[in-house]
Amino acid sequence: MILVNTDYISGKELEMLTIVKGSTIQTKNIGKDITQGFKNLVGGELKAYNEMMNDARALATKRMVEEAETLGADAIVNIRYASSSVMQGAAEVIVYGTAVKFIDE
Repeated sequence: MILVNTDYISGKELEMLTIVKGSTIQTKNIGKDITQGFKNLVGGELKAYNEMMNDARALATKRMVEEAETLGADAIVNIRYASSSVMQGAAEVIVYGTAVKFIDE
């Protein structure tokens, strides 16, 4: 599966299928929340939250690809990510794009 954030794939003619998406809501455990809260006092990267967001993006992308595969897509174009805070220490990540098939030339 080819994933791109452009609306084309160089050298390929595309048949647009439909929009596909994947999402997840992730949270860290209370122990991580407390230790990351101390970072607010001294500054620095919140590594546990960074890891959480990377995991969330990967899972959301996997779910989007699975949806595209059920449609018989060859690629997903024009991919976009969005995230929002759901509650303290929890975030939703959504990814969406257009599933396409390659047109045989």
